[in-house]
Amino acid sequence: MIPLRDMLPSRRFPIVTVSLIVLNLLVFLFQGYLGMQTPYRQNWTEERAEWVAAGLEEPPIFNPYYAYATGQRVLSSMPNVHEIGRDEWLQTQYALIPAELLHGRDLPPVIPIPIWLTLITSMFLHGSVLHLLGNMLYLWIFGDNVEDAMGSVRFLGFYLLCGIAASFSQIVIGPGSSVPMIGASGAIAGVLAAYFMLFPRSRVLTLIPLFFFLRLVAVPAVFLLGFWFVWQVISGVGSFGSSGGVAFFAHIGGFISGLLLVFPFRHRHVPVTLWRMIQNRRASGR
Repeated sequence: MIPLRDMLPSRRFPIVTVSLIVLNLLVFLFQGYLGMQTPYRQNWTEERAEWVAAGLEEPPIFNPYYAYATGQRVLSSMPNVHEIGRDEWLQTQYALIPAELLHGRDLPPVIPIPIWLTLITSMFLHGSVLHLLGNMLYLWIFGDNVEDAMGSVRFLGFYLLCGIAASFSQIVIGPGSSVPMIGASGAIAGVLAAYFMLFPRSRVLTLIPLFFFLRLVAVPAVFLLGFWFVWQVISGVGSFGSSGGVAFFAHIGGFISGLLLVFPFRHRHVPVTLWRMIQNRRASGR
């Protein structure tokens, strides 16, 4: 199911939502610009030795198999030397790497910011056009109404906190991992959860593939987003033991954090509709 738009207009211009989308697009364009520059060619022997000395699994940037999988060129005559695109270097170094964060140590190649800031920088990096556009579509559809319900400043804090909580949820699953984590999907999962709680009756125009046909259906948000979350849980359980790929537990952690944080971050006059519906049903059942 692919959501296209919701049918709940916002009362004011969603400045933070639009700014986040623009910032993510600009960062991705910068990644593309770096990708057109001359790639780094480096011998990673010393850097790899520091990781081994720290007792950590070597990160993908040192691994020639990873280099091959991502299109980097390993020089056969010099097995420790390979080329890495400057855009790939940016994605790797400003991504969140659990092993680095938990050890509080930025192992080489280092970056000129504290390692904990990768909790934030990683939210604005994306691995492909589809990765970026999928995330921005969800943020565009659901972010404006959630920002409306919270106010711009609170919404920005909510977004960042959900993204951080999402990262830690994935870290719990693989604390020693050196695989870079990038993308805004954990933070956006929190936004989906807030919309799920605040506007469960809102209709979302959704493209649904049925065998060889496509159908447009106005689906209640509570079903669409509930299905999305259940799918993340199923996919997350199925991904146990795998390295890399989609960070499903970041999605799960971001969504759960959004369910909880919506209460303190919303404006007081804005009801948490789904919670009231549950309470009313319980009361009528008595």
